[in-house]
Amino acid sequence: MSLWPMFPLGSVLLPGERLPLHIFEPRYQELLAACLAMEDPSFGVVLIARGKESGGGDVRHHIATAAHIVAHEEVGDGRHYVECVGNERLRIDAWLEDDPYPRADLRVWADENADAPPLESEFESLQDKISELYALIGNLARAEGAAPPPDPSFSALPAEAGERLFTLAAQVPMGQADRQDVLEAPGPSERLRVLVDAVDNVTDIVKFRLS
Repeated sequence: MSLWPMFPLGSVLLPGERLPLHIFEPRYQELLAACLAMEDPSFGVVLIARGKESGGGDVRHHIATAAHIVAHEEVGDGRHYVECVGNERLRIDAWLEDDPYPRADLRVWADENADAPPLESEFESLQDKISELYALIGNLARAEGAAPPPDPSFSALPAEAGERLFTLAAQVPMGQADRQDVLEAPGPSERLRVLVDAVDNVTDIVKFRLS
């Protein structure tokens, strides 16, 4: 176990995603200063289960993502713009008091059963589902007088199954609870099933709106 600074948010950061932040609360200004003193500036990002991002007193999930700081800019009054990239998954064993900022005892949680990844045909089927979903979303956007979204990108996907699924999940317009389920899936096979279910659920919603 190790002690990490934590940043609770109302959204899920998936491994591989970029995360821009505007740091302005005093406690997170202190968190940023502590991170920038590290050799590898990083903190954990965790979804808030109940409560708000500001002010504290929130209830948090216990699976998080490491956010590695790749750029930051001070913009006055102690405020910073920070650019992060999601990396390892984190399993939180215990929360400490938010003094001066949220902290947790945790461990890095690598994928389980990574040596038995989904078949390539299963990935192809998932990508077909995502493409079909985007086509439906495009139809809905045009019906409502809006611009359709750009097509999903399946080029340059990671070779490793778990990372590839996170990259695909980042392109699916699903709710934060579904994104958390994707993050919490123990390994690639479970993550594939969770993601297929999420795509099917969003597809059903879009079809209903089109009917």
